[in-house]
Amino acid sequence: MKIYLVAGEISGDILGAGLIAELKALYPKAEFRGMGGELMQAQGLTSLYPLETLSVMGVVEVLKHLPKLIKVRKHLYQDALAWGADLMIGIDSPDFNLGLEKKLRAQGIKTVHYVSPSVWAWRQGRIKGIKQSADLMLALLPFEAEFYHQHQMPVTFVGHPTADTLPMEPNKPAARLALGLAEQQRPVIGLLPGSRGGEVARLGALFLQTAQEIKKTHPKAVFLLPAASPKRYKEIQHLLAEHPVKDLQLLQGKADQVLQAADVCLVASGTVALEALFCKTPMVVSYKLAPLTWWLSKFMLKSKWVSLPNLLAQRTLVHERLQDQAKVSQLTEDLHQLLNEPAVAAEQTQAFYAIHQQLKCNASKQAAQAIAKLLNNQSK
Repeated sequence: MKIYLVAGEISGDILGAGLIAELKALYPKAEFRGMGGELMQAQGLTSLYPLETLSVMGVVEVLKHLPKLIKVRKHLYQDALAWGADLMIGIDSPDFNLGLEKKLRAQGIKTVHYVSPSVWAWRQGRIKGIKQSADLMLALLPFEAEFYHQHQMPVTFVGHPTADTLPMEPNKPAARLALGLAEQQRPVIGLLPGSRGGEVARLGALFLQTAQEIKKTHPKAVFLLPAASPKRYKEIQHLLAEHPVKDLQLLQGKADQVLQAADVCLVASGTVALEALFCKTPMVVSYKLAPLTWWLSKFMLKSKWVSLPNLLAQRTLVHERLQDQAKVSQLTEDLHQLLNEPAVAAEQTQAFYAIHQQLKCNASKQAAQAIAKLLNNQSK
């Protein structure tokens, strides 16, 4: 069995590593090739490109990198055929992977897309292209599976792997001890501006300036900022030189520990907001796009919310401060509310437990079994 996998960012590398481990249990002699990060490579993947090759977010940003992305996709397509792949699994990065899947599927290779694009939220017409690209969609969230069922697209809801790996009851004392914090220290505030370079560029200074304001009213506050990669670490170091924050720890990784140790957190919209939910940490969500990308998105967005906690709760559970609302005064006010009004923070936390339980399904194993059914022509 020759399985081709393509992931383009850190969250995809985590998903891919868990999936490869379960596929090896089903297919002990399987070979794995394509593109992924250190975690997927540790599970046996031969990666042809660095993980960050596809980490480009937004219409404007993609256009800048389009010639390189087209060249990479062409090479991966030719390589998968030359290698004799039996199966191609695209992990997230839909604008890149779905096109690759479509071309390989046309050559008779079975294709799976792992992590649904936000087709239920915007550009719903993409469902036609998705049905042409993938034999099977693996959905992490229940409302995604419902959308594909409505459009007669083969789909399996597998749950979320992070819901499996993070404990239902977070161990705040242990996390604080690991980070060198006193258990009784208050408040501890997590700052997580995202894993992509563009996210750090647009949100990093904003989050640091917000921390400066919080420090004025909460002089004993401690801030934790986990950098998603060595490259992000250096970028944040430069930002800190311009926007210094007293009592801030800049960490290499350790996002899960930070989220469990924090009393509240300020996070970029995306996977990290879901991780904060699993850690039961009250949060404020923020995000900024390039101006043109934001302007275009307003015409295509079909959902009332963009953050995963709100989408899963189907209500405004956490504050979403996007684009023009993503400003220091607003984020400071929102964090003050979580810090000063325990009932508001407790409402979030209670809802987070229920959502975590819903998504705890042994996702990697479910995904591998769904793929096995597809390969055995047993999918429903």
